[in-house]
Amino acid sequence: MYPVIDSHCHIYPDKIAERATAATGDFYHISIEYDGKVSTLKRESEKAGINFCIVQSVATTPQQVSSINRFIAESTAENKCFAGLGTLHPESENQERDVNEIISLGLKGVKLHPDIQGFRIDDDRCFKIYELCEKKGLPILMHTGDCRYDYSNPDRLIPVLENFYRLIIVGAHFGGWSVWKAAARQLHGYNNLYVDTSSSLYALKPEEAREIISLYTEDRVLFGTDFPMWNQSEEMNRYKALNLSPEQNEKILYRNACRVFKLDI
Repeated sequence: MYPVIDSHCHIYPDKIAERATAATGDFYHISIEYDGKVSTLKRESEKAGINFCIVQSVATTPQQVSSINRFIAESTAENKCFAGLGTLHPESENQERDVNEIISLGLKGVKLHPDIQGFRIDDDRCFKIYELCEKKGLPILMHTGDCRYDYSNPDRLIPVLENFYRLIIVGAHFGGWSVWKAAARQLHGYNNLYVDTSSSLYALKPEEAREIISLYTEDRVLFGTDFPMWNQSEEMNRYKALNLSPEQNEKILYRNACRVFKLDI
């Protein structure tokens, strides 16, 4: 058997976890049941039969970058069932310093959220980030899609995929939250693009999700829950309801994440 990896989890320091989670809920106009603490994630992962989590957070200002990255690194050092992604911000005065810190902390990649951080995916300010991550071999987990905004929609990802063709990008939410099918039609076929299942299965019929997976192929899909947005056990049950083959499950639940984030578990 292989360990099940949740490739998309958010955590926060205990003292701000409830406030940070509530702010995310306000942004998406939903009530979030969980608090985003490390202890809560570990408890809920065990309930769901999830063995390993990729954890992350997002800097809303350049000043938050280093402290968030150190928190994620400390959390992964203390919890061997975690691997961490760092955060960057396009308005940072020294992107190279920030990327080098992510590497020195042993983090496995970068998480960006254009809608919350307030930049377009194809904004010129971000090209230095993409250039550095491509050069250093750091994959980027990118929030993609939101019909309310034009920061992160799939058409803005295309020039990045084409100009930085050695940069691995994981398009969260099947490449386009709230525009899942349109995103898959636009984005499938790019060799440097993977997608995850997070914040998607609640809104898609099983046959729709299977169709999207077929477009991207099972070699380019990672299982993710977007904890604390969703109940991990319910997300696992939604995934199981897709009735994919054992070979597909092994890739989506385990092998693809290991390949993208260079995990040895």
